[in-house]
Amino acid sequence: MKKSIAGCLLALMASVASAGIANAADCKVGIAMYTLGAPYFAAQVAAAEDQAKKAGCEVTSADGQNDMTKQIADVEDMVARGVNLLILNPRDPEGLVAAADAATAAGVKVVVMDSSINTKANVVTQVRSSNDQNGVLVGQWLANAMKGKPMKIILLSGDKGNEVGRDRRLGVFKGLVEGQLVNDGKVSFEVVGQGWGGWAHEGGLAAMEDLLTAHPDANVVLGENDSMVLGAMKALEAQGKTDVLALAAADGQKEALALIKEGKYGATGLNDPDLVARTAVDIGLKAVNGELPADFPKLNLTTPAVITKENVDKYYRAGAVF
Repeated sequence: MKKSIAGCLLALMASVASAGIANAADCKVGIAMYTLGAPYFAAQVAAAEDQAKKAGCEVTSADGQNDMTKQIADVEDMVARGVNLLILNPRDPEGLVAAADAATAAGVKVVVMDSSINTKANVVTQVRSSNDQNGVLVGQWLANAMKGKPMKIILLSGDKGNEVGRDRRLGVFKGLVEGQLVNDGKVSFEVVGQGWGGWAHEGGLAAMEDLLTAHPDANVVLGENDSMVLGAMKALEAQGKTDVLALAAADGQKEALALIKEGKYGATGLNDPDLVARTAVDIGLKAVNGELPADFPKLNLTTPAVITKENVDKYYRAGAVF
């Protein structure tokens, strides 16, 4: 009987520390981020760096600055420097395929984390949270929270063409539709406007200011991550709007969790950057040592959850980076 994905991950993470994976002389890890423009990504790269250094590896990191051309150049530079493990958070699921394939052809083990890449890419595996299932749980929570009330939703999205954002928002809508059908036997909500916030606090603020001007009757703001929603809440505060429900499809940023505890923020999906990053590095180091089974899954998802006032204490850590 094959082990479950969760079982594989637990076994990997438990054994890495004792496996004598590498030392700095023969283990070089490259971490190619497509952006560090939001706290989530800063926390993610910090965790990946820490995990690789704990294994005795030399680490090089790069910020793609949300520019696909630059990220491709970053990957090429890391391969030229002789990394034997590349942790890649791709700017574009199609645009980074050739770079990932070239790295693999050069003998580099490539593990994709967080954002997705086309499954045709030759990589060890992809590690991320379940954007779809997190979204479904958040959508079901929203259906219950707004039961019997009309919904006019402002949607804050990250980047156009980003598959993570697409999966998150569609997951929420899937859960919302199912929740309303269960509760009321019908579906009734309206997305009055969509803004693009680039995953960042400032982007969420700017997009929300514009959308509030156009749709002053909106009563729900749904973001594809917490950072944009936290920015949007500044726009709500500036206009004295206290009756708008704010929530996110994912992340679990500590500032959002603090507001959930206070009842000022609805809910968010669990997307722990620390867990995703450390798992990606652990798997990658196993691949470098040739210790992964031949049938190791090409996709590894962390367990989904919706964080609400009822369970926030389980997840809130005041001293967390993110």
